[in-house]
Amino acid sequence: MVKAIRFHETGGADVLKLEHVEVGEPGPGQARVRHSLIAVNFIDIYFRTGRYPLALPNGLGSDAVGVVEAVGPDVTDIRVGDRVGYLIGPQGAYSQVRVMPADVLIPLPEGISDRTAATLMMKGMTAQYLFRQVYPLKGGETILYHAAAGGVGLIACQWARALGVTMIGTVSTDEKAAIAKANGCAHTIVTSRENIAQRVREITEGKGVPVVYDSVGKDTLEASLDCLQPRGSLVSNGTSSGSVVIDTKLLAAKGSLWLTRPAMVHYIQPRSHMLAMAEELFGHVLAGRIVSEPQQSFALADAAEAHRALEGRKTTGATVLVP
Repeated sequence: MVKAIRFHETGGADVLKLEHVEVGEPGPGQARVRHSLIAVNFIDIYFRTGRYPLALPNGLGSDAVGVVEAVGPDVTDIRVGDRVGYLIGPQGAYSQVRVMPADVLIPLPEGISDRTAATLMMKGMTAQYLFRQVYPLKGGETILYHAAAGGVGLIACQWARALGVTMIGTVSTDEKAAIAKANGCAHTIVTSRENIAQRVREITEGKGVPVVYDSVGKDTLEASLDCLQPRGSLVSNGTSSGSVVIDTKLLAAKGSLWLTRPAMVHYIQPRSHMLAMAEELFGHVLAGRIVSEPQQSFALADAAEAHRALEGRKTTGATVLVP
């Protein structure tokens, strides 16, 4: 028996319960992984609250790092003793040990610690697909990125700097603005006291930006659209403040704008592509262009407390659970 967080109904953080569960031997195409660190992501809250439906009862979490304890038949490229991470697959990462599909496991290279890797699986790979695939940045652009001091945001700040991109980042406090700037964000907008669209137009001398990456959703939709150049793109990659509902006529009225709602699963497959994404990300880390460590740690048993901190905007950077 091992310890795992499970929930039997959707709702607030209190629905998360620490339970003892059985973990068997891996079957064909599977591996058993003992976790060293588990990442907490905002998407976990969507599953917990029912915004993204799951059959209940269920585990939670899709992002962790650890060591392979055992492999099942037909597993050829993952071996016992390998350090691995993952970001897709069935829910259940909030656990000490679990059996996983082996084809979602990403081997971790030497030079990438478990602490760093725990911030890179979902968050770093999200920055990769947003910046390199959804709206591929070539360098020289000025962009707007919401929640620049968050877990993905701090990696995005550094990646933008590495690409030669001028990043304007929104944050909720002056303290978070300082953190974003220290990580490479060229300009910050403190949303509690500054008008987003007005500041973007000032920074860009009235031109606006070609792309906005918006993980906030409902509360920032109007401002995001008002920041875009004609034929600009709004990448709606999250809805932490609520879902985005839009009349498409508004896209035409504001300059024939493009709107996309990307999902990681459509950008990370097949496995060879996922490994290539990870290789690019790891390359930036090993070269020192991206430095990433967890900023908050909670015991596995305190997963509910970690969720409250994330929902209450009391965190910066990445948050992890220690099993």
